[in-house]
Amino acid sequence: MHTRHMTFSEKVFGVTNSVILAVIALAMLLPIMYIVAGSFASDLEIGARSFFLIPNEVTLNAYKYVFKDNALPRSLGVSVFITAGGTLVNLFFTLTMAYALSRKQMVGRNFFVKMVVFTMMFSGGIIPTYLVVKNLGLLNSYWAVMLPTAINAFNLIVVKSFFEEIPNELIESGRIDGCTDMGVLWRIVLPLSKPVIATFALFYAVAHWNDFFNALIYLTDAKKWPMQVLLRQIVLLATGALDQGTYDPTYVKPPDQSIKMAVIVVGTLPILLVYPFLQKHFAKGVLLGAVKG
Repeated sequence: MHTRHMTFSEKVFGVTNSVILAVIALAMLLPIMYIVAGSFASDLEIGARSFFLIPNEVTLNAYKYVFKDNALPRSLGVSVFITAGGTLVNLFFTLTMAYALSRKQMVGRNFFVKMVVFTMMFSGGIIPTYLVVKNLGLLNSYWAVMLPTAINAFNLIVVKSFFEEIPNELIESGRIDGCTDMGVLWRIVLPLSKPVIATFALFYAVAHWNDFFNALIYLTDAKKWPMQVLLRQIVLLATGALDQGTYDPTYVKPPDQSIKMAVIVVGTLPILLVYPFLQKHFAKGVLLGAVKG
């Protein structure tokens, strides 16, 4: 097999490219490694050393503080439920609406597409959205954090563009075999769209996992709080206890900085564990969406 030798300029370009990518990778990895190391460090070490990747004295005080009762496991289950349920709601509404808008024979198709694009630039705002959720009786229910964000307009446009690229002959063959629109979507379109579905499922899941604002304003029952809201509460309590001076004198308060770092680790770790399983679909889906969107 003939192998073409690289020219000098190509070698220089390859080395330069590798160095730049390595620097960018380190710039992203080092802060994460510092956060993880800081979550296991003592208060004295965090104050004495400006940057470190391996703590001299390993302590679990911050994690003991975060996991001191069953509130965090319960809120972790709530976060998983909201993330899984919210992602299914997102995919259902996004895929069905994208498929409908991708069909040229749909009545009023251009009008609805323009309305979707309009929402990308203008929105009702927080107060009108809150009033709609309240009048629908959704306050303090999980639907309040799932339904208002059921469709992301940008994701919908990209998925619609992807569906439009599927050969119309495949869809017509399904109709000849007796499939309805839902049958065509379920049996033909969705099996051909796995990379796009996996990509936007990850986008929606990350958005639900990181979201705390909607839960903060719509969920008043503390037992229904997702992990992000509870962790925010833990950080506020930890930083406010010393000012109030009402804590038990025998209680050894863990360092505030390490609590924040432990909170970041606990909040980020689950989604990082899921990402490797979707990575191959994620890269392919983003490329397909970019080209066809």
